[in-house]
Amino acid sequence: MSDSVSGTTKRGGRKVGKPTPEEPIEKQLWKTADKLRKNIDAAEYKHIVLGLVFLKYISDAFVELYDTLKAEESAGADPEDKDEYKAENVFFVPPGARWSFLQSHAKQPTIGKTVDEAMDAIERENDSLKGVLPKVYARQNLDPTSLGGLIDLIGNIALGDAKSRSADVLGHVFEYFLGEFALAEGKKGGQFYTPRSVVELLVKMLEPYKGRVFDPCCGSGGMFVQSEKFVTEHQGKVNDISIYGQESNQTTWRLAKMNLAIRGIDSSQVKWNSEGSFLNDAHPDLKADYIIANPPFNVSDWSGDLLRTDGRWQYGVPPVGNANFA
Repeated sequence: MSDSVSGTTKRGGRKVGKPTPEEPIEKQLWKTADKLRKNIDAAEYKHIVLGLVFLKYISDAFVELYDTLKAEESAGADPEDKDEYKAENVFFVPPGARWSFLQSHAKQPTIGKTVDEAMDAIERENDSLKGVLPKVYARQNLDPTSLGGLIDLIGNIALGDAKSRSADVLGHVFEYFLGEFALAEGKKGGQFYTPRSVVELLVKMLEPYKGRVFDPCCGSGGMFVQSEKFVTEHQGKVNDISIYGQESNQTTWRLAKMNLAIRGIDSSQVKWNSEGSFLNDAHPDLKADYIIANPPFNVSDWSGDLLRTDGRWQYGVPPVGNANFA
């Protein structure tokens, strides 16, 4: 017998609270992935996890289109024709890099090498991903059993099918993971991630309805993602704006390229060089309509002494010892 009292139910004299609503998929994934991290530093682990999430996404999207083309072979469709995938903005994934293949090998002691080879194979088949995907899975400090567990975990969710893409499931997962890794890394996390609330505020202030958007220190690409979202939320089209960016940290640039790719955002003008925007401007002739950035603040050693006569200082030359005014 049970009776309800103030939102609780008594069973055998024991109070039972209301059932907890199921946690969002990104939180469930994070908790499990974090348990599998073991002795790996968060700065390294983010590339391991996010690389796999990206791989699962492009594999799901590929398989869905592959099955459609396979069913239309009698009408002339060719599921092995790369141009079919390019026309639909879907990355071509060779057999040895498809998620089903990786998951079937997840319990093998050589799974790290298998994943690295899959990343290489995908880069060879897709020019826009060259030099972007992480090949960090055969490292000694990554336990094959934990890696296999991570593959099984990510394999249990649909990421790249049409329904999931329309709901931006992976976008939420990717963004949530970036935020959690930034928290785990503390102060260093700010180098690749700006909190979503800050990004939303900056974009709403700027109102980039149409034109060229430039971020000279773009991190993992959050400003671009939010700018595209702003346009679509105001009944605009994604191609109403074009994005231009630069990042001096290569691993962060890779995160940006993956972050943008999963949302179908053209990142061909998001460039990397180790010198950064001050010393080696990747877009010297760009006339941007909007410039949005969350730069590293209070940098004293920014090579200001080498840029005394730089043509960008139209409103005064910034002090050598403080990049905040540059």
